[in-house]
Amino acid sequence: MIGQILFVLIAGAAIGLFSKNVKKIRRNIRLGKPLDRSDNPAERWKTMAMVALGQSKMTARPVAGFLHILIYLGFVIINLEVMEIVIDGVFGTHRIFSFLGGFYNVLIGSFEFLALGVLLACIIFLIRRNVLKLKRFSGIEMTEWPRSDANYILIAEILLMIAFLTMSAADYKLQGMGIGHYIKAGAFPVSSFIADTLPHNEAALVYTERFCWWFHIVGIFIFLNYIPYSKHFHILLAFPNTWYSNLKNKGEFNNMSSVTNEVKAMLDPSFTPPADAPAGKFGAKDVTDLNWVNLMNAYTCTECGRCTSSCPANITGKLLSPRKIMMDTRDRLEEVGRNIDTHGPDYSDGKALLGDYITNEELWACTTCNACTQACPVNIDPLAIIVELRRYLVMEESNAPASVNNMFSNVENNQAPWKYAPADRFNWAKND
Repeated sequence: MIGQILFVLIAGAAIGLFSKNVKKIRRNIRLGKPLDRSDNPAERWKTMAMVALGQSKMTARPVAGFLHILIYLGFVIINLEVMEIVIDGVFGTHRIFSFLGGFYNVLIGSFEFLALGVLLACIIFLIRRNVLKLKRFSGIEMTEWPRSDANYILIAEILLMIAFLTMSAADYKLQGMGIGHYIKAGAFPVSSFIADTLPHNEAALVYTERFCWWFHIVGIFIFLNYIPYSKHFHILLAFPNTWYSNLKNKGEFNNMSSVTNEVKAMLDPSFTPPADAPAGKFGAKDVTDLNWVNLMNAYTCTECGRCTSSCPANITGKLLSPRKIMMDTRDRLEEVGRNIDTHGPDYSDGKALLGDYITNEELWACTTCNACTQACPVNIDPLAIIVELRRYLVMEESNAPASVNNMFSNVENNQAPWKYAPADRFNWAKND
């Protein structure tokens, strides 16, 4: 009974803390400007099913894709076993789903193979990051914390899988000895091979099984509450992020309603802007100027580096890194959220995403080719944030490179990006 009470207290505290942190993140995302992304729901469900559930874009890099799918399947399916552990913890039972008979054996057997697969995949990922040191896992934005964060998660998953298999091995051995409530239930194709490495003493086996049981479930609760502070929050946000992703042609710019209203007024003096028309502010300077999908994108980023490794500007040595754009946006949003918690919603710290986090040089290095969005496994759109920040520079601060300003002048004077007058536009086609 003491164990049940302790379990309920730990589970309640873990779920309560997780809910509190999720509410903060939801609050932060809602600081963004409104945006309607409810169009074409059938296409959106299809996109979510293929990209988030089906992991379709992960296979662009086959090795990493296969290993990630293995971990993903393990995470989803082994959670069925976690359901049983939770029920056992609350009611003091042991292997409550054993009444499923042969099907239960299939379940436990598949869990064990998946646990072994997740264990091996995490070890390979650790080697890729820390021994092979793949280039896309480095960069100026990959400071001590992002690198450590990835390693912490992989090590935690390895420990959880070892605990799960050791628990099963001890259970298997206790079942064979006919000890207490350890009824014969389940198939153990993996853990049975390590059972002989465990003690043969009954008390030691029971202690091992109970220790690993508690370590596994408490470890999951700790992992649950680590996720909101980690890049691995994409585990939850990948699904809504892909559902709300942009279905238009990649790189298509949206018309700014504030500009559209001004143009209409110029063309038609009788035009009256709608009463709910936005104020005449152009682009974004801080995270609160971005829309809520941009902010959700930032929280969804898993820092895999596929965007940056596909960016032609970054490849050629420019300062731009699309991954850094997303990480900076998330860091600034977290800072704004902490300010709200500490000082209230009207507090201003005098800082902004543009300038304090992202520099002009980074923004103007972007060619708007959209390679970053195409490469992202969960349809994050760094280009949308870059464009909004550049709009602010151009339309609010008149701050653009000389080459861009020359192009603007040519468009204004010559109706084309070039310096030639309209009357001379076809001179190149004339015969000598």
